[in-house]
Amino acid sequence: MFLPTTRAELKKLKWDKLDIILVTGDTYIDSPFIGVSVIGQVLLAAGFRVGIIAQPDWHNADDISRLGEPELFWGITGGCMDSMVANYTATRKKRHSDDLTAGGKNNRRPDRACVVYANLIRQHFKNTSPLVLGGVEASLRRIAHYDYWSDSIRRSILFDTRADILVYGMAEKTITELAFRLQSGKALKDIRGICYIDSGRPPDYLELPSFEDVLANKKTFAAMFNLFYRNNDPLTARGMIQQHGPRFLIHNPPQLSLTTEELDKIYALDFARDVHPFYQAGGKVKAMDTIKFSLTSHRGCFGECNFCSIGVHEGRTIISRSEKSIIAEAQKLAALPDFKGYILDVGGATANMYGIDCTRKQTQGACHDKRCLYPRVCANLNVDHSRQINLMRQMRKIEGVKKVFVASGIRYDLLLADKKHCTSYMQELIAHHISGQLKIAPEHTGNNILKIMGKPGVDGLLAFKTIFEKLNSAAGSKQFLTYYFIAAHPGCAEVDMRDLKAFTSRELKINPQQVQIFTPTPATYSSLMYWTEIDPATGGKIFVEKDANKKQRQKDIIVGRTIK
Repeated sequence: MFLPTTRAELKKLKWDKLDIILVTGDTYIDSPFIGVSVIGQVLLAAGFRVGIIAQPDWHNADDISRLGEPELFWGITGGCMDSMVANYTATRKKRHSDDLTAGGKNNRRPDRACVVYANLIRQHFKNTSPLVLGGVEASLRRIAHYDYWSDSIRRSILFDTRADILVYGMAEKTITELAFRLQSGKALKDIRGICYIDSGRPPDYLELPSFEDVLANKKTFAAMFNLFYRNNDPLTARGMIQQHGPRFLIHNPPQLSLTTEELDKIYALDFARDVHPFYQAGGKVKAMDTIKFSLTSHRGCFGECNFCSIGVHEGRTIISRSEKSIIAEAQKLAALPDFKGYILDVGGATANMYGIDCTRKQTQGACHDKRCLYPRVCANLNVDHSRQINLMRQMRKIEGVKKVFVASGIRYDLLLADKKHCTSYMQELIAHHISGQLKIAPEHTGNNILKIMGKPGVDGLLAFKTIFEKLNSAAGSKQFLTYYFIAAHPGCAEVDMRDLKAFTSRELKINPQQVQIFTPTPATYSSLMYWTEIDPATGGKIFVEKDANKKQRQKDIIVGRTIK
């Protein structure tokens, strides 16, 4: 079921007013892959009247006012991506296309969308219901942070938007509790998973260095980020505060992770799995090619690559759906009139983390002094791919399904650590679940750069390549590996890219094409390194390429445009 987005739909539902209006920087796709749609459906299932306004024109009141004012709150998100990442390349050039906009032209999403939408609401609705920020853009900018596009430290986004509350992370529990409390008039300040602004310090909260202090000193900024990053586990985190001028950002402890049963209930909701008809008139939405016939098997990532923000937003604990839930959703897809028999992906941030995690983490929280996969796979991690193998075998038996693909990337170091199931897992993928290629992301091959990235060394990459090619040959298949690399990451100079080019030619026998230039996004250690030019692991100074032309040259070296 679509959420209403026009007055005519409200009338059809016999709703005179909405409890909650959600505003998003993406077009409205009602899909379990779209965060704002998930939040909307969860609130609807909880009994609230929810509407959505997608990509409102921010130059006038026509779009933002078409559903009136909500009784409880406005929910604001920049969309599935930070709006600055969506709008600009790694070299700060304007993107012309947008996979999450009808028609594909990048002309419907403002820069700093959360700020623009909050100001738009305040401009046209005086003394309105509370403004609540959520989604990736708000979540990763919830404290003082480095902003690549202005090359500066910015305040918490709560101060720039003048919003009332920010919900961070995967916020289904938080937003539902918030809605019920607003409805009943109860206090909000003790809700887990929210941030707000106050004039006083709550007792026993951990105080981060102030915005003014981190603005003035890069080492202080690094110390602040370390405190913030290590204080984000739902089971062990304390509340945090950060002073901004005369006021304080209050950062409550994270919301407790969903259980498997709770996650299953979310994916059982009545998603329309399509673009809302109001927005279909604008043209094709390219993202639908990928998400319409794909499935999410789990949430979270314990990889903790330094350039990735998934762990900060989704969490470092893997929450896997039950096999029954995934099979039921696959059956729903198979029943859709335009289903052609192909499920395009079953996975998550990393496909082969399904059903795998550390039992200690589930009861005691993530370790402060070590990571699950770096510098090697932790012995306490229950690395067992049998559950995913069994799931894929069940999915192949679903009536109407011709093929089930695993298009999400896999961690080969995690797979190699599973001595019992490594070969059988790869045999299953090669025989049944690869659409010509299997994605892996070594990101680099220089051990000095991999160490800075928090990625494993090349020995595992070469061992995995050998296994893949051996099994591929035995099966008589013509599958191949697609390698993803990053250029201009902190620590990486042109000489490192030349070494990478030589390695890929000599050892991998390829000319890489899947190469992206590093983009410093908020709330990652790599962005911290980019700003401070310091390796937080050692305290030593590192080289950081900041010239856009030289960044491009690094990429050109490996893709073959520059060889001298």
